[in-house]
Amino acid sequence: MLFNSLDFAIFLPIVFVLYWFVTARNLKLQNLLIVVASYVFYGWWNWRFLSLILFSTLVDYLVGLGLYKQKNPTKRKMLLWISILVNLGFLGYFKYYNFFLDNFIQAFKFFGHSISLRGLNIVLPVGISFYTFQTLSYSIDVYKQNLKPTKDIIAFTAFVSFFPQLVAGPIERATHLLPQFYKERIFKYDKAVNGMRQILWGLFKKIVVADNAAVLANDIFNNSTEYSGSTLLLGALFFTFQIYGDFSGYSDIAIGTSRLFGFDLMQNFNFPYFSRDIAEFWRRWHISLSTWFRDYLYIPLGGSRGGVWKKIRNTFVIFLVSGFWHGANWTFIIWGALNAIYFLPLLLLNKNRVNINTVANGKLLPSIKELLQMTTTFAITVIAWIFFRAESVKHAINYLSGIFSYSLFSVPQFSHIRHGLITLTLIGLFVIIEWLGRNQRFAIEKIPAIQSRYLRWSFYMLIIFSIIIFGGEQQEFIYFQF
Repeated sequence: MLFNSLDFAIFLPIVFVLYWFVTARNLKLQNLLIVVASYVFYGWWNWRFLSLILFSTLVDYLVGLGLYKQKNPTKRKMLLWISILVNLGFLGYFKYYNFFLDNFIQAFKFFGHSISLRGLNIVLPVGISFYTFQTLSYSIDVYKQNLKPTKDIIAFTAFVSFFPQLVAGPIERATHLLPQFYKERIFKYDKAVNGMRQILWGLFKKIVVADNAAVLANDIFNNSTEYSGSTLLLGALFFTFQIYGDFSGYSDIAIGTSRLFGFDLMQNFNFPYFSRDIAEFWRRWHISLSTWFRDYLYIPLGGSRGGVWKKIRNTFVIFLVSGFWHGANWTFIIWGALNAIYFLPLLLLNKNRVNINTVANGKLLPSIKELLQMTTTFAITVIAWIFFRAESVKHAINYLSGIFSYSLFSVPQFSHIRHGLITLTLIGLFVIIEWLGRNQRFAIEKIPAIQSRYLRWSFYMLIIFSIIIFGGEQQEFIYFQF
C-alpha cells in the first residue's frame, strides 16, 4: 500500500478512528489494532510475505527471552547467532542469492570454464532490509544487556511491524520505539496537527519533486547514449533530487503518521544537501541506517581508534557494506567505495567532525566559504549518485564519460524540455523552502509561528494545489526495492 495512493487515504482514517475512539481505553487492544493494521498494510502487496515477518518476529522474541534467562556465555552467543543467521539468511536468500550465483559463474568463465546453474525466480519482499535490521538490533541490544527483553508478544510484534515505518524506515531501535508500546498514549491535538503538517510536506516532496524528477531522470538515464553531456548532467541532477524527495518524503510521511498515533520516530534526514563536507552529509542522510552501521559494525570493529590502516579498513568496510545493503549490484558497491574515498581524507586529518552545527546558523545566507563547501560536497555526491542509479558499472562509466565531454557546454536538449523547465522551477522553490527551514526537524515545522492565519492557510493551500496541479506520474518509492 503506497502512502501516495487512494488505498492509504482510506486506510489511515479508518485505523485512526478505531485507534482513538474504539480501543483508546485499552493499551493491549490499541497495540493489537496496530498489529492487525500493519499486517493488512504489508499484506496489501503480497500476503504470502507476511509469514516471513511473522517468523522473524517470533525468532527474535524467543531469542530475547532466551538471552535474558541464559547466563552461559557460549549459549548466549549461540542464541545471538540464531538471530543473526535467520535475519541475514532471509536477506541472503531473497536479495543476494542470484548476485553471488551470477558472479560465481562469471568467475569460472574468467578461468576458461563454463558451468550452468539456475538462479532463483523470486520476488524481493518489500522492506525486508528494514525490518530484519530492526529485529536484529533488538537481539543485539538484549545480548549486550542494553535492553531488557519484553514478555509482551503483542507489543513486540507491533514494534517490528509498525506500519508507518515498516517498509522503508526509519530503522528504529528497540531502546527507543519499543518502550512507547508499553505506555498509555493520550491524543494531543498539537502533536497530531504537527504530524499532519509533516505528512503534507512529505507528500509534496514525493509527488511534486520526486515523481516529476523521476520521469526526466528515467528518460535521460535509459537513453543516455543519445544525449549530450549537458543533458546527462541535468539527468544526474534530476535523480539527485528524485532520490532525496522520494526517500526523505517517505520518512516525513512515516514520522508524521506515527505522531497521529502518539508515537515519536527518529529523524531520518536533516537537510543533507546543505552539508559542507561528506562527513556532515552522512550525519544527515538516512540517519537511522548510518547510525545502525556505526553502532553495530563500525564501533565493534574498532571505529576510528588504532592505527592508520585500521581506520582505512573500518571506513571501507562500513561504506562497502552500506552499498551492498542497498542492492545486489556492483554499482552499489562502487557507490559505497566512492563515499569511503570521499570520507577518508577527513578522517585521517581529524576533520570529520568540523561541521557539526547547521550551516549559516542564524543567518539568511551562507558565507562564500560555506557556499563553496556546499557546492563541492553536492557535486561529488551527484557523481556518486550516478553509480547508484546506473544499470551497470559500464553504464555508469559511459554516463560519466558523456558528461565530461565537449558537449557538456552545449544547451541541454531532450524530449521533455517543457516538463524539465517546470520541474527545475519546482525544485528551486523546494530548495528555498528547505533552506529557510533548515534549523527545524522538517522544513515547514515552524509555519504556525507566522502570526497571520491568512498567510499560514494560504501557504498550506499552495502546497495542496501544487500537489494536485503539478503531481507527477505516480511512482513507487525507490527504497521499496531495498
